[in-house]
Amino acid sequence: MILPVRRQAAPLCLLTAALAALTGCGTPGHPVAARPAAPASTSATTPTTPTTATSPAPPPASAPAAPSASTPAAPSASTPSAPSRPPTLAPGPAGLTPVFRSAPHAAGKTVALTFDADMTADQGARAAAGERFDNPGLIAALRQLKVPATVFMTGRWAEEYPGQARSVGRDPRFEIANHSYSHHAFTGDCYGLPTVPEDRMKADVERAYTAFRKAGVPNAMPYFRFPGGCYDSRALRAVSGTGVTAVQWDVVSGDAFATDADAVARQVLDGVRPGSVVVMHCTRSAAPTTEQVVRTIVPELRRRGYRFVKVSELIAAASTRR
Repeated sequence: MILPVRRQAAPLCLLTAALAALTGCGTPGHPVAARPAAPASTSATTPTTPTTATSPAPPPASAPAAPSASTPAAPSASTPSAPSRPPTLAPGPAGLTPVFRSAPHAAGKTVALTFDADMTADQGARAAAGERFDNPGLIAALRQLKVPATVFMTGRWAEEYPGQARSVGRDPRFEIANHSYSHHAFTGDCYGLPTVPEDRMKADVERAYTAFRKAGVPNAMPYFRFPGGCYDSRALRAVSGTGVTAVQWDVVSGDAFATDADAVARQVLDGVRPGSVVVMHCTRSAAPTTEQVVRTIVPELRRRGYRFVKVSELIAAASTRR
């Protein structure tokens, strides 16, 4: 079924115009209780009547190539296996970028925890002044708990923390996906975020992959999360040449500037269903409770019979049903 494009309830990096100057990996944009409705299917979401948009201008000659689908290094026997070729959804009508939210028909009770590692292109001065847009404690907790996860990283974050990007990217328990280079919005009126011009959208996605490679990330996945979760048919058309599958979510954690870890944990536990994708964040200064939340929800979801997987496994399950 072709469903109309819709804007999702926003994760932590969704800004209000009044707080645009305060953005980081997490910015307030939704109440803790808000949660987007689960889609009717896992098929690519495309508009029945796409908005008119001009074809994106070709990127400069120095623009990076689309993500490589080469085989990742073989993991040890104690860690989850990575796919030899990352699964993606087929393009939608007219070649529009497909959109994935969850895999309710995947076998068994599986759930994917995803973490947005956000840093906008103009926040270097804040990082230089000591603000931390990373969260090593969170990554350590995921490793300790043996939880696979997908990290949606901005290129600017990888430039600021290349050692961490390389460490996560080479750990077969994790996979790194694209959250744009600049963390600027791909639509207008997206919670106060600056907007990427249409003719630069594709180049912005590709620039992030270049930043990952420079940081030493060997096999970033062909998955893209729109900054702020905001997209329309024009944006889907503009990034279609990169070959990515857009990845949204069906469970908003509410960890944006949260101070009550128990409330965030309840939000996740109440929302998770088989095949869910949970959006959380990997920025210490803007999402300080996330590590504690993970340490709470992981044992409880396991007690309920859930198995943690990376987004690639859910997309593979969705692809086999198409």
